[in-house]
Amino acid sequence: MESSQAIDLLKEELPVEQDSLVLSGDVKTGLVIVDVVNGFCTVGAGHLAPTAPDKQISGMVDETLRLAKVFCDNKWPVFAFLDSHHPDVPEPPYPPHCIAGTDESKLVPALEWLEHESNVTLRCKDCIDGFLGSIEKDGSNVFVDWVKTNQVKVILVVGICTDICVIDFVCSALSARNRGFLSPLEDVVVYSGACATFDLPPHVAKIIKAAAHPQELMHHVGLYMAKARGAKVVSEVSF
Repeated sequence: MESSQAIDLLKEELPVEQDSLVLSGDVKTGLVIVDVVNGFCTVGAGHLAPTAPDKQISGMVDETLRLAKVFCDNKWPVFAFLDSHHPDVPEPPYPPHCIAGTDESKLVPALEWLEHESNVTLRCKDCIDGFLGSIEKDGSNVFVDWVKTNQVKVILVVGICTDICVIDFVCSALSARNRGFLSPLEDVVVYSGACATFDLPPHVAKIIKAAAHPQELMHHVGLYMAKARGAKVVSEVSF
């Protein structure tokens, strides 16, 4: 079976109904940006960065930039996760990546300006799940505090990778909401056009002895799992 046929079959058997989202400021919404850093998005920036220009990743960066500009113009809350690892602490099964203090762990050039915005909270994390990565040594949680301080009722989640860091964070946020830990949060929304994942075709994976990771298929799987866990998935965001 051709790869495109497999993807079409998957989408037919596991459909993801997507809505549109219009933001007006009437409902307190926070933008959560997951790992839009050089080490995952900039060509040649590290072991897990794309080796060539990637349309899905570039589109994700462009849409994230568009949203971030509007949120910052309106001083709406933004929370950005930055994958950042100690060089001596591995994260199996992945090779060393996004080492703290290097360009890999920094926001992509198009988003570097966020570091200077008063409405933006940056959080370096050393694990896949940003919710867990927000836990401090005293047991407090920076993300939870951000939701409560800003009285966020809806989070709009974007970033990379759809089926790894994004879905792990989304599932944890949904569980925390359901347990009442994230009041007043009501909805977790994933914007498919501002999410992306990496591409590792089966024939390449076989050569390097890694798990295959076809991009479009795994992007869809990530969106499907988010929807199945209770998130809302949208294909369009307007203001």
